[in-house]
Amino acid sequence: MTSGSARAIRGRLDHPILDADGHTVEYLPALIPYFEKAGVADDLPRFFERLFDPGSGMWGALSPEERLRRRAIRPSWWAVPARNTLDFATASMPSLMAERMDELGLDFSVVYTSLGLPILDVPDARLRRACCRALNQFNADVFEGTERRLRPVAVVPMTTPEEAIEELEYAVQTLGFKAVLIASYVRRPIAAVEALGGAVPLQATWVDSFGLDSLYDYDPFWQRCLDLGISPAAHSGANGWDGHRSPTNYMFNHVGFFAQPGETLCRSLFFGGVTKRFPKLRIALLEGGTSWAVRLLHDLVGHYEKRNPESIRHYDPASFDRRVWNELFARHGRRLAAMASSGPDIQQLAFGSNDQSAPLVDEFGACGLESVEDIPKRFVPNFFFGCEADDPLVHHAFDTRSLPGGQSLRAIFGSDVGHWDVPDMRDVLHEAFELVEEERLDAAQFRAFTFENAARFYTDTNPRFFEGTAIESDVAKLLEENTCATGSAALRRARP
Repeated sequence: MTSGSARAIRGRLDHPILDADGHTVEYLPALIPYFEKAGVADDLPRFFERLFDPGSGMWGALSPEERLRRRAIRPSWWAVPARNTLDFATASMPSLMAERMDELGLDFSVVYTSLGLPILDVPDARLRRACCRALNQFNADVFEGTERRLRPVAVVPMTTPEEAIEELEYAVQTLGFKAVLIASYVRRPIAAVEALGGAVPLQATWVDSFGLDSLYDYDPFWQRCLDLGISPAAHSGANGWDGHRSPTNYMFNHVGFFAQPGETLCRSLFFGGVTKRFPKLRIALLEGGTSWAVRLLHDLVGHYEKRNPESIRHYDPASFDRRVWNELFARHGRRLAAMASSGPDIQQLAFGSNDQSAPLVDEFGACGLESVEDIPKRFVPNFFFGCEADDPLVHHAFDTRSLPGGQSLRAIFGSDVGHWDVPDMRDVLHEAFELVEEERLDAAQFRAFTFENAARFYTDTNPRFFEGTAIESDVAKLLEENTCATGSAALRRARP
């Protein structure tokens, strides 16, 4: 790839490139004073130890033997550009990033924090909240003057709805943020283990994803997002999740790192009825791609078809026909009878209690489904799926022939500039455009992926999100086209 490839590709397109997931790498010498002002960074070594402790001590300070003994999780390493010093400086200096946007073939970028990702997981409430507040103040200051090309994202901790709402309101109403980052989950101690006293080990915690079985009612937070015109994006990794806990291999831990928490959050909000209660809520699940979302949507349909309130009657123990069983067993079960010991009856062993008074459990009840056709209606409009430029499976989101409901999923392009998977920022657009060159996406699908879907993600809740930006007129035209299309569709439905 050549340095001019991004400019050349952008010049061939009739639409802007909207980067929905760029990254800044915070310049720590300038950020630390914000932490010090918040009263949490007086002792810097201890401060960073508390900030990055993965649950079993600082990995780098342990011997190889102690890492294995503690099962200390191998964290990321060499995670930002080093040889490419220009790119490292670009990720650290917002004005330089804004200056290079044309060179990168990007028209506008929503820029996420790097340090904020682990900060959201800090268990100490005072430290977590103080760091989120300080980081938001820092990014509001450092990105000032770059509004035409860049938009920073505030971090909002989600340990309780009250905590989340407080920082959301401060970030939006005081600091002026228009986009926010939330965690995909909060790790909580199992109460029975916590009651025993002492520190709760990682294995004795559970994942709260704010919907089904949540410890709190997060509906007030979702409503406050809508009130303030905010479409939150979730961007948590599988830190310490089963299957992502190698003490020695970061790549082993990183594969599927963002997809698994994103899928869990998506399932939780769906089964918890959040998308039913808040049909206008828009949530982005970043850096996990869309292949898991395609599978999840098919899984939801398949499970509902077998276990909806009517179909589940096939498995009702009360419908077991003892007469038919006895007749068949008399003809074919002699060997089984000779092998069997005395004990519980087959009906009790196979089906458990046959309590006729037990109520039927509709596990899709909170979703408000009346038919399988309702599943895409509770799924497709609400969720947007962040895909990196080199993701080869983006086209799965646009395969309407196989997707339930025949609607594309909302895949959105994210550059992830500033992190290790982007060795050269100038190549990002070309990597994404390879989907067109290889005929995995057509021009209209590429436009949806790199512009329209992300524009809708933000303007569905805040039509003025892009005012004053380099793509304001393009987004205004898109919204006008959508309004005309919606009006025409409504007119066709109204005709006899």
